[in-house]
Amino acid sequence: MSSEIDKELLDLVWGRRTSNGGLSETVFRRWTQGFVFSEAEPSALEQFEGGPCAVIAPVQAFLLKNILFSCENCNWRVCQEEERKTILCHTLCEILENSCKGKSCCLVTWSREKTTERDTGGSNEEPSLENERLQSSALAAEELGFERFHALIHKRKFKGISELKDVLLDQYDIWKSKYGVLLFLYSVILSKGIGNIKNEIEDATEPLIDPVYGHGSQSLISLLITGRAVSNVWDGDRECSGMKLHGISNQATVGFLTLMESLRYCKVGAFLKSPRYPVWVLGSETHLTVFFSKEQSLVAPESPSEQARRVFQTYDPEDNGFIPDTMLETVMKDLDLVSEPEYVNIMKTKLDPEGLGIILLGTFLQEFFPEQESCIPESFPVFHYNGLKQSNFSEKVMYVEGTAVILGFEDPMVRTDDTPIKRCLQTKWPYIELLWNTDRSPSLN
Repeated sequence: MSSEIDKELLDLVWGRRTSNGGLSETVFRRWTQGFVFSEAEPSALEQFEGGPCAVIAPVQAFLLKNILFSCENCNWRVCQEEERKTILCHTLCEILENSCKGKSCCLVTWSREKTTERDTGGSNEEPSLENERLQSSALAAEELGFERFHALIHKRKFKGISELKDVLLDQYDIWKSKYGVLLFLYSVILSKGIGNIKNEIEDATEPLIDPVYGHGSQSLISLLITGRAVSNVWDGDRECSGMKLHGISNQATVGFLTLMESLRYCKVGAFLKSPRYPVWVLGSETHLTVFFSKEQSLVAPESPSEQARRVFQTYDPEDNGFIPDTMLETVMKDLDLVSEPEYVNIMKTKLDPEGLGIILLGTFLQEFFPEQESCIPESFPVFHYNGLKQSNFSEKVMYVEGTAVILGFEDPMVRTDDTPIKRCLQTKWPYIELLWNTDRSPSLN
């Protein structure tokens, strides 16, 4: 193993390996794939086996954001090879930049010295750029085991983003090669810093990749989406039994919704539910897909009532729908409402006429933030991406197109279905209905 890619990194990603077992070669092999585009959908990345969706789906989400909203004169469904190359490399650079937060970024690639020594018989002759590319291609085609792979890679630091972009483009063949996803994942982790990741993860002994099943942890997903490796998906930090639990610190660029919320295992906060662009990574029990639209009104700036709901819920960590009346003054201060003690006492009496000692969220919003007109259209086109061939129609990775209808209430006359993808989306839009252009709803798995 290269001295630069040390044991600490491998323990963080894969867990501690012992003589009795640990990571299986099968799990490692499932992660050995590159960023490969579908032949049937030029801007959609393919995933060959279960596991690497924790990297591929967030990359796909940022890639779609860049194609749809940042790329002039791009036909997002008919991308040429050169366009895809540029957009993918800019996307990888953006995620790396999010993780390093202004510090120097790292790229993990094949080690020049070791590949040269192996292919030139130990000669000290300086290899040409073309020779390096050929050596990298040869290595990428090999079936490298866990130990051999890690012995042949190294990291390189970049102070400037422009230089990083140039090198990412120049080494495009590495990212689409057999080990591209892992090399990029290691680049993100080392750009962020192992110590920083350990400070953000709730349980530092839990590896980023499950050594038995190969799934990425929530900390890994959050790192790729937000640049912070936090285990929780709520807004901000919370105190629990004297422990500080980290959540999402600000509005995300692309969002995250999970089927687990519909099962009441967690509560996703507004920073992930209402990102800056209408692109969301969707989580099921075992897989990640992407839901997106070109309708930018879906992510309009946070309204006063949405802000009030978010602030109120930070003081209701168990999602009970109410707070103790002793917290009312604090919530009102946070929302810049009149918070003089006399006025707060008047509002306590009005909001809690039975004297139960609690303030209900609905009553609070109705009093201070009455219903406002929604800027979201009643219907709009939507798309869904699943990188696994076997989960797509005709086993071709393609976007599934449909129409979403947002109602203000549940109308049994227009109820469409009760599928996992609909239940997942209802965690953001409770009364959404989906009409897909295919015979059946797209799969979250």
